[in-house]
Amino acid sequence: MTRPRAFLLAFLGFAVFIAIWEAAPALGIVPASVLPPPSDLPRAFMREFNSGIWFSSVLLSLRNYLAGLVIGCVLGVALGVATGMSVTLEALLAWVVRLLRPIPGLAWVPFAILWFGIDPSAAIFIIGIGVFWISYFAALSAVRAVERDLIELAEAFGFRSVHQKLIKVILPAATPGILAGIRTALGQAWMAVVAAEIFGVPGLGQRMMQASNLLASDIVVIYMATMAALYGIIDTVFVAIQSRLLRWKR
Repeated sequence: MTRPRAFLLAFLGFAVFIAIWEAAPALGIVPASVLPPPSDLPRAFMREFNSGIWFSSVLLSLRNYLAGLVIGCVLGVALGVATGMSVTLEALLAWVVRLLRPIPGLAWVPFAILWFGIDPSAAIFIIGIGVFWISYFAALSAVRAVERDLIELAEAFGFRSVHQKLIKVILPAATPGILAGIRTALGQAWMAVVAAEIFGVPGLGQRMMQASNLLASDIVVIYMATMAALYGIIDTVFVAIQSRLLRWKR
C-alpha cells in the first residue's frame, strides 16, 4: 500500500471515529455529561489552559515521567545485560525475579506512600518499577540472542576481556532489542503516571481525579487527550533517535 493511500485511510478512520463520538451524545445514545462531544472540548481546554492548571500539570507529570523512565530503564538495562552475560548471576536472581516480576505496579502504591510519603519521589518510584521489568527482560533477551560466532570472532581478533567483548560485540549487537524494549517502556511509563499520581501527587493523574470527582468529564477527556499527544510526541522523537542510532543496519 502506498504511503498517501495509507494516510488517507488513517484520516478517514479517524474522521469516522470523531463523527460517531459527536453523534452519540447528540442522538441521546450517551448523555453529554458522561461522554462530552468533541465540539465541547476546545472550550474546556481553553478554560483549563488559561487558568494555568493545564501547563503546570503537564510539567509536573513530565518531570515524574522522565525521571521514572530514565531510572527504571537504566537499572533494567544494566541488570539485564549483566544477567545475560553471567550464568551465575542469572541463577542467583532466578527466584527473586520469579517472586517480584508478577507484582503489578499498583501493588507498590502502599509501600511508595509509606517509604516516600505523598511526594513526587513516590510517583517516580512507581513509574520506575513499571518500566524496570520491561527494560530488564528486553536487555536480557537481546544479550542472549547475540550470536556466539560473533563473540568467538572478537576473541580471535584479541578482544578477550569481558569489557572489550561488551563494548565491541555484545552491546552493538543487542542494541536493537534493547531499544525495542525501551520503546515499549515509553508507553508503559505513561500508563503508570496516572496510577502514580492518583493518590495525591500533583500532575495529570491528580487533575483527572479532581475533575472526575466534580463530574467534569470534559476536563477528564482533555487530560486523556493530553497524555495521548505527549506520548505521540515522545514516541516520534524516540523513533527518530532509534533510526539514527541503528542507521548502520541499513
